[in-house]
Amino acid sequence: MKRFELIRMICLMAFLSTTSGVLAGPATHGLFYNVKDYAAKGDGVTRDTKAINACIEAVSAAGGGTVYFPAGKYLTGSIHLKSDLTLYLDQGAVIIAAEGMEDYDLPEPAINDLYQDYGHSHFHNSLIWGEHLQNVTIMGNGMIWGKGLVRRGHKGNNFPNKSIALLSCKNVIIRDITIYHGGWFAILATGVDNLTIDNLRIDTQRDGIDLDCCQQVRVSNCTVNCPGDDAICLKSSFALGYTRATRDVVITNCQLSGYNEGSLLDGTYGRTDAESGSGRIKFGTESNGGFQNIAITNCIFDYSQGLALETVDGAILEDITISNITMRDIVNAPIFIRLGARLRAPDSLVTGKCRRILISELNVFNANNDSAGAIISGIPGHEIEDLEMHNVHLYFKGGGAREMADKKVPEFEKDSPDPKNFGALPAAGFFIRHVKNLRMSDVTIKFLEAEYRPPVILDRVENARFRILRVQGTADIPRMVLENTVDIDIRDSDGIKDLQTGKTGYQILGQKKN
Repeated sequence: MKRFELIRMICLMAFLSTTSGVLAGPATHGLFYNVKDYAAKGDGVTRDTKAINACIEAVSAAGGGTVYFPAGKYLTGSIHLKSDLTLYLDQGAVIIAAEGMEDYDLPEPAINDLYQDYGHSHFHNSLIWGEHLQNVTIMGNGMIWGKGLVRRGHKGNNFPNKSIALLSCKNVIIRDITIYHGGWFAILATGVDNLTIDNLRIDTQRDGIDLDCCQQVRVSNCTVNCPGDDAICLKSSFALGYTRATRDVVITNCQLSGYNEGSLLDGTYGRTDAESGSGRIKFGTESNGGFQNIAITNCIFDYSQGLALETVDGAILEDITISNITMRDIVNAPIFIRLGARLRAPDSLVTGKCRRILISELNVFNANNDSAGAIISGIPGHEIEDLEMHNVHLYFKGGGAREMADKKVPEFEKDSPDPKNFGALPAAGFFIRHVKNLRMSDVTIKFLEAEYRPPVILDRVENARFRILRVQGTADIPRMVLENTVDIDIRDSDGIKDLQTGKTGYQILGQKKN
């Protein structure tokens, strides 16, 4: 029998035993500690903070066990996790973040707060938090409702802003629960190793799951809706006081979206204007320590932004595999790979590297290329290296005017990375700049409306191989534009003659003649 099934059965037995009077309390049944035995009311009115934390202390003093929340509404401030502890929320149990500062912990002094946003530097100002713990589980079919949490925070603003915050922990499981209105972060894990996040439903206004400087992580079977920010975000900030890579991460079988908050849980799937959906998977923006050995597979993006791989603060981003992804109604760049030099980092850190990335089996329908197409961009002197894309099919909205093709795109090398910074691009499909060793095969670029920009622009690209490009053409518009490229090889592609070039200044390919 699986461990979580066993725990659920024991929880149910404890609940029935307590309500029937057979077992009087935790002293007689040992493994299970019912928060109501410690005076928690669960009535949605009484503040249960002291009762919940007293129950946790009793479990910790006994050497570990399960804190059990039967059905009820538990209004509370900060809950302090301990090692060797399970929080079990039964069906119908709701932990509600109380409003105001009463019963909440103040943000602790930061280990480091120079190089990342305020929310990444403080953990105690949270609904549920723990640091330097091991063997911690939060699970069950109940809900965490961050009702009183604010959506952001800054120095001098001490309001609680995270549903679950974990710092420097190991052997952590978060499974089956629902998080609604989670504050700035529904889950913020920093320096957490051997972390399993499975079968969650998160419907929140800002970040869903943030993994910062974490290693040995598995995120699976989660549905995350975030209209105002990222659904699953990998970061490698300086919050620990030193650089540490986020590495050895698997994200699989997840659904991401940017519907109106709450409309995932009630099934209405409401949409605001076309630019509001967020809910993407992103690497960055904080990127001091690096990203290594990460696999993303079998995920669905719906009414959201696309994939974003960003390293701009001195980190190395390498050995990334992304496969079996489907996207629909994407509000900006379906693919955004960015190496930059914002360098919000100690002076000892220099511009990082972005290399060895494989993207395959990707289908995208109705992507808004008016705000940004697919963008792959390094900066002068720092190329993205060894990038491969295979079996990638992009269907853009189209509608770009001829004059947009003449736009000159600034480097934005010191800016915060965001596809919106680039605005409408001169390329309708792929804008690829400062890239070395590029391989693209079996790639489709099509448009749902007439498009008058070239589908592909290569700018300062070296050693690129293209095979089987299905690129939709428009009368007298080039299929591909080469600018300052070296060693380009194209074969078996629609509307483009087989070509092998050395060094080019400016060259247009596949232009139809009227």
